[in-house]
Amino acid sequence: MRAAPTILHLDMDAFFAAAEQASKPSLRGKPVVVGGLGPRGVVATASYEARRFGVHSAMPTGQARRLAPNAAYLVPRFAFYRSISEQVMELLRRLSPLVEPLSLDEAFVDLEAGGVADDSASARAAGERLRVDILATTGLTGSVGLAGSKMIAKIASEEAKPDGLVLIEPGTERELLGPRSVRILPGIGPATGEHLRRAGMTTVTDLVEAGEDELVRLLGRAHGASLYRMAQGYDDRPVVAERDAKSVSVEDTFDVDLHDRVRIRIEVERLAERCVGRLRASGHSGRTIVLKVRRYDFSTLTRSETLRGPTDDPGVVREAAGRLLEAVDTTGGVRLLGVGVSGLADYTQEDLFAQADAAAAGEAGAEAAPGGGDEAEAEELVEAAEHGPVERHWAPGNDVRHAVYGAGWVQGSGVGRVTVRFEEPWSGPGRVRTFSVDDPELEPSEPLPLVRGDAAA
Repeated sequence: MRAAPTILHLDMDAFFAAAEQASKPSLRGKPVVVGGLGPRGVVATASYEARRFGVHSAMPTGQARRLAPNAAYLVPRFAFYRSISEQVMELLRRLSPLVEPLSLDEAFVDLEAGGVADDSASARAAGERLRVDILATTGLTGSVGLAGSKMIAKIASEEAKPDGLVLIEPGTERELLGPRSVRILPGIGPATGEHLRRAGMTTVTDLVEAGEDELVRLLGRAHGASLYRMAQGYDDRPVVAERDAKSVSVEDTFDVDLHDRVRIRIEVERLAERCVGRLRASGHSGRTIVLKVRRYDFSTLTRSETLRGPTDDPGVVREAAGRLLEAVDTTGGVRLLGVGVSGLADYTQEDLFAQADAAAAGEAGAEAAPGGGDEAEAEELVEAAEHGPVERHWAPGNDVRHAVYGAGWVQGSGVGRVTVRFEEPWSGPGRVRTFSVDDPELEPSEPLPLVRGDAAA
């Protein structure tokens, strides 16, 4: 525990939804929900306006629509959010070499290690400067917590929301925590909270008064002892600059259960490609390929295969995932598929046998389909043969550009039509126009920067 509040926790305010409101002037001040839009979709983030209706993260989108039927429902644009996150993380790294990202919109910073703070006044000044810099750089707001430990700094940033700063002086932790619900402490979820409630403990003070021995009896030695220390406000975890990833994975939940075995195989191969993309972006390779299958009855199966050496070859991962799928019974339907790679390393030692198999399969495919090239292109041809021409998909919230009307975003589509609102982050609310989904003058587009200065740079 530190004698000065030099550990900073930053949490961007309703990050995904706020980014969408900043890029779409017509949505500012209105309820916005970002997440999966299908029957099984869940809410990723809700704007503060949507939260007033009871909408929150991880809620089924169907339930959110019942609570806030007039909100704007948009698909996530993760590449866009990641670009903003990189700008924010760069601002944090200017404060200190010790920055510990927790997610795209959240991180700890050791201000003392950066030499920018050694007491309450300098810590507060650094936090306020950070908030100003984030707004100027991204057009978004973040909430800052300052304290002598990571646990208390995170609690402080939650109290600061939205768009505020809270500093908790070291030495006041027990006074702060005492009357709070036990759920405020890290590691206490609904199940543990209910277990403690049945034992007569609902506040942090109750935990302290119960004593370490009683908590160990209820929760086991490791959890009980750790919880007792946190209840007293003690947390000596350091800010760790590098958080080594243990695995990389991607998964998709389908609106309708998949029954066709060929379609399931195609989806697994697509997931393998996406997974390798993330693996390479992180600068890693991996030895163990993992397949996750959630069936129609919500039972979840995982299968894994460990290669001779680490790989980041999409063909190797794709073939391994396909082999794992062969061992899974998908009778009855599949609602979720996932592909992951674990046993990560920062070098590649290819599984030459698997690579040779993949190459042989590729040559056989070329012979069977003369003139064929890209596998993605081949899959589109298969879809076209089975289902007719491939139609461009216009997802709500995605960026577009029209040859005449310029930049805009998709409000909705259906029955062969797509509705677009034409506006830019720095304009006022724009006009709405409707086009045919195959209008040659309408094309998907990259997001515009939220701050106009970036456009000129």
